[in-house]
Amino acid sequence: MEEGPARTRDREADFETVTVPERDCDLLRDLLISEGVQTVVEVGLAYASSALAIGEALITVNRPRPRHIIIDPLQESAWSNVGWELLCSAGLDSIASLMPSPSSIALPQLLSEGLTADAAFVDGSHRFHEVFVDLYFLRKIVRRGGLIVVDDDWAPSVRTAVRYYQQNLGWTVIPGAFPGETATAAGSGPRGEPRIRCKALRLPDPSFEPPFEDFHAF
Repeated sequence: MEEGPARTRDREADFETVTVPERDCDLLRDLLISEGVQTVVEVGLAYASSALAIGEALITVNRPRPRHIIIDPLQESAWSNVGWELLCSAGLDSIASLMPSPSSIALPQLLSEGLTADAAFVDGSHRFHEVFVDLYFLRKIVRRGGLIVVDDDWAPSVRTAVRYYQQNLGWTVIPGAFPGETATAAGSGPRGEPRIRCKALRLPDPSFEPPFEDFHAF
C-alpha cells in the first residue's frame, strides 16, 4: 500500500472507510491547539489517523504534562495493533496510553480515578446505546466548557444520541469547527446527501442537571 498501514482488515476499502480523512484530522488538530488542551480522551483507535492529529496537537500546545488516553478493546483483535504501533513509531507513546477495555468499562474507571480532560474525540461503537453511554461518562470527565468531538455524525444512531445532549443538557455546536461537507468513502446518505464526518460540541459552563420534568424529546 502506498498510504496507510501495511495490514488492514479483509474488507473492501476498509482503510479509506474507517480512517478519519486528512482534512478532518487537520481541523481536529487545529481545534485542539486553539483550545490549549493538555488532556484528551479518545474512544476508538483503529488505524490511528485521529490519534496522530490529537498527539500532534498536544505536542504543539506543549503543556507541562500532556496526556492522551485512548480506549479501544479491539485494537489487537480487529486491527492487529497497527494503530498503536504507528503511534509508537511516531514517539507519541510517551504521552499516550491505551486502555484495551470496552468504553463502558474504561470511562467509569477514568471517572472514578478523578480524571479531568479538556476534550474528547468519540469514534468507537456506533450503536445508539453505546454512543449514548460514551457521551454520558465523557460529560462527567471533560471539564466545564470543554469540547467533545463526535465522528460519523451522518449515522442516525450517532446523531440521535448527540441530539439528546443538545436538547436537554445544553451542549452547543461549535460553528465553523468543521466547515463544509466531507463525504466518507462510503459515499452519500440515504437521500443522496454527503455524509458529514465530525461535529464539535462545547459543554456548558457551568454544567447543570435539569429537572426530569424539563425533558425534551430528541
